[in-house]
Amino acid sequence: MIKKLLLIFLLTYPQFSYSNVEIDFNTWLNKFKIRALKKGISEETINNSFKNAKYLKQVIKYDRYQPEFFEDTKTYINKRATRSRLLKAKALLIKNQKLFDEVEKKFNVEKELLLALWGIETNFGKHVGKMDIISSLATLSFDKRRSEFFSKELLILLKLIDQKLVDVDTLYGSWAGAFGNFQFMPSSIENYAIDYDKNGKIELKQSLHDAVASAANYINKIGWKYESLCFHKVEPTKPISEKYINVSAKKIKNYLTIKSWKKKGIVDIQQINDKYKAALIIPDLAVSEGNKNSPAFLVFGNYEKILKWNRSLRFGVTVCTLANMIRNEI
Repeated sequence: MIKKLLLIFLLTYPQFSYSNVEIDFNTWLNKFKIRALKKGISEETINNSFKNAKYLKQVIKYDRYQPEFFEDTKTYINKRATRSRLLKAKALLIKNQKLFDEVEKKFNVEKELLLALWGIETNFGKHVGKMDIISSLATLSFDKRRSEFFSKELLILLKLIDQKLVDVDTLYGSWAGAFGNFQFMPSSIENYAIDYDKNGKIELKQSLHDAVASAANYINKIGWKYESLCFHKVEPTKPISEKYINVSAKKIKNYLTIKSWKKKGIVDIQQINDKYKAALIIPDLAVSEGNKNSPAFLVFGNYEKILKWNRSLRFGVTVCTLANMIRNEI
C-alpha cells in the first residue's frame, strides 16, 4: 500500500511531473550539446552553460505575440517616443558628454540616434531583461518556427563564452536572447561589439563605454549616413496605388524621387530636395484594422539601416522620431 501511495505521489506531484514537451526538449538538448561539441566548443563551456537550461513556455508566448506587429502605429510610437524619455536622454547626455562626443566623432553616428536606440531598446538600461538567455535561445532553437536561426545564435554565444569574451553568469536579457543596453543578439556581439574600455571583456550591460561604442560601430558598419534623412511623416492628398505602398519590413521597394511623390499627391514635402529618393510606408496596412488613412511616412536610406537593427516598420519610425526630438532639444 505504501509503495502504491509513493508511486501516485511521484506521478502527480508537480516536481516530478514532466510534460511531453519538456521530455522532448531534454532529448533535443542532449543532441544539441553533441552538435556544439562537434563545432569545437569545449566540453567545460557546454556543461557550464547548460547546467541550468530549461524549457521556458513564456518565451514561446512572447514569440507569438510581439507589440511591433499588434499595436497600431500611433499607439506604438506614443508609448515609446515620450517626453520623459527625451528628458532622460538629455540628462544622460550631459552626464556622459565626453563619451558620446568621442563616439560620434569616431564612428560618424549621431549621439541623438544612439540615445534614441538606447531609450527605445531598454529605457536607458532600466529594462535589459531578466530572462536566462541560454534557456531562451535553447527554447527557441527547440521550437520549430525559427529553429535554425536561433540554433545559430546559440552556437555563436557558446563560442563567445568559450573565448571568454562573454561571461556566462551575466547572461540575462530579453526573451529572444538579446543582451545588454542595446539588446545585441549573439551574432551582433560577434560581428560588431567592441571592448572599448580595453579590459579584456565585452560588457554590453555593465560597461556604458562598451555598449555605446558597440552600438555606434554596428550602425556605422551597416551603412548609416551621417546627418542624412531618416523619414518624413506625410498625408497624401489623393489615392496612391497599392504597388507603391510598403507594408512589410522585409524589403522596402519603390524608391521614387521627391519630385515624383509630389506628382502622386504628397505635397507636404516642399522642404526636401526634389532629387532625393524615398519610399512610402503605411505600417498599419499590415493588419486588418489599418486603412490608407493610417499614418504614412516617406522613408530614406538611413531608415532601412534601422530595419537591419530590428525588422519592424514601427520600430524604425519610433527610433527616428525620438532621435529627432532629442536633436531639437540639445
